[in-house]
Amino acid sequence: MPFNLILIFFTSFVLGLSLYPVFIRLYTRNDIIDKRDIRKIHINEVPTMGGVPIFLAFLVSTFIWISNPELQEQRYLIGTLIFIFFIGLRDDFVSLKPIVKLVSQIVPAMVIFYLSDIRITSLYGIFDTNSFSIWLSLPLTIFTIIVITNSFNLIDGLDGLAGTISLIVLTAFGTWFTVVGHSSFGLLMFAMAGSIAAFLKYNWQPAKIFMGDTGALLLGFFFSIITIKFLNINDGLTYGNALKFKGGIATALSVLIIPLFDTLRIFTIRIIKRKSPFTADKNHTHHVLLRLGLSHAQTAIVLGLVNLIFIGLSIIFRYVGDAILVPAMLFIGLNLSLVLDYLIIKQVVSKKGKNPHSLLEIIKSSRKAS
Repeated sequence: MPFNLILIFFTSFVLGLSLYPVFIRLYTRNDIIDKRDIRKIHINEVPTMGGVPIFLAFLVSTFIWISNPELQEQRYLIGTLIFIFFIGLRDDFVSLKPIVKLVSQIVPAMVIFYLSDIRITSLYGIFDTNSFSIWLSLPLTIFTIIVITNSFNLIDGLDGLAGTISLIVLTAFGTWFTVVGHSSFGLLMFAMAGSIAAFLKYNWQPAKIFMGDTGALLLGFFFSIITIKFLNINDGLTYGNALKFKGGIATALSVLIIPLFDTLRIFTIRIIKRKSPFTADKNHTHHVLLRLGLSHAQTAIVLGLVNLIFIGLSIIFRYVGDAILVPAMLFIGLNLSLVLDYLIIKQVVSKKGKNPHSLLEIIKSSRKAS
């Protein structure tokens, strides 16, 4: 099986390396580029819709190396990925209204819920709830899919960041699924990982192509499905199994910590400022790191390392339950956010020629400045 993972990864990787230059020239020639505006941080106008070669390399390698019985097992997942791919493609050409985009995510989520039986069936004892009826499982499953799908879409604003985080998520989950015996899921994830690895070559600073909504929605939806599948399979493993994580929810959060933490942070900031949580701005975590002087590449590496640290901690504390780990993760995330805000405020105040000595002075000076 490890040999099959290597084969499917490198097949997708080589296909990607062959496809990206072709699509970059095609997009440039037809003016399919990401136009500059006040919200964006890239200097040049760069071809977008990199999700097309990402998905093509993934699909071709999947049909080459995954057997027919395994493809039959995953037919609904692949079908919904194709559906989401075309929704993202349509959104890249002509922006969809938020309500249309939401409905377009709910429909494949319902297909996955009813036809693939991929649904949330346990909260690992949180709120004293271990299992529940379909009427609770359905909205919770759809909510989870929508949150993860769109949280990943929000971090796609920096050269190399979305690709770096995707590669980490796919490798982490893909390895675990393979080791626990769910090889078809593992193969799908390594097929996508190979395509993303090739994408990074052309998306690393300075980016020659962006993945666009075609890629971001596709990957976000894929991550939401494998997260729910991880929660279900992990919950079914016997106690004492070295591959079982007692804190399954915290483990899933650790793998997806960057997009989920960034979404929570950005929504909280917007609500505090009495703005719509869906209003675009430059308060994302990667924007903050850029303002602190890091380059696109350095920011992607720093956030990737943070992601790996959280995954490593979830492995170390795999025998600790969610009741402890989830609050601990929220506490760590809150403090990291406060540190970032402190550094930014201090930088702003210092540029005004002041020399604050305490956090209180910094906050007061910042309020006066604003």
